[in-house]
Amino acid sequence: MTVVGLTCAERDAALSRAFEFLGRRWNAAVLGKLQDGPAGFRELSRLIDGISDSVLSNRLSSLAAAGLIDRSVDEGPPVSVTYSLTGSGRALVPALNQVALWADEHLP
Repeated sequence: MTVVGLTCAERDAALSRAFEFLGRRWNAAVLGKLQDGPAGFRELSRLIDGISDSVLSNRLSSLAAAGLIDRSVDEGPPVSVTYSLTGSGRALVPALNQVALWADEHLP
């Protein structure tokens, strides 16, 4: 069986990679907050209840390395850093929204 040009094994491997990455705690929350537009570190920290600064920093680095968010530095003064979704990150948002709807309807 193929799905959009992928064999079952390729699809399963791709889904496994996606859920392993997106399933890391806070990754989806960061992406979800950035779908509303660019935000700075402090703003993200306030918007995501319960995330520590060190974990937020780690998740932002991880998401940037994966090409899902962009880190933009304004030399200021004062220096400010803004995070925003890349094209790949924006392409992921509809899928994340669909997973959220599915979970709301089907998971306790």
